[in-house]
Amino acid sequence: MNEHSVDSMQSMDILSSSFLLGNVGAPFVIGLAVGYFAKKMLRLALFIGGAALVLMFVGEYYGFTNVSDASLQNAANSAVDAAKSSGGFLVERLSSISSKGVSATVGFFAGLKLG
Repeated sequence: MNEHSVDSMQSMDILSSSFLLGNVGAPFVIGLAVGYFAKKMLRLALFIGGAALVLMFVGEYYGFTNVSDASLQNAANSAVDAAKSSGGFLVERLSSISSKGVSATVGFFAGLKLG
């Protein structure tokens, strides 16, 4: 065997450290970071949204504002739709990082679980 054929065999070895790090490890870590960040930002957005709702309810109690239930439900439905579309966008983008897209997607869901 010459040196060129040994290099091509090592590049085809799916259990080699260079293949696993580039195609499994790094995309998993990227997905993990994105999932962790997404969950933290979702929790922050829910916290801020909840605080705004409480302030609106307090204002309504004291007669400063009037809050309709229909507008609250429409706002909640819009927020849920936005969260679903952004989550779908992130998973779709992460799936294009590696050749199969599995490790980045698994990392994303692991990051959601950890966050």
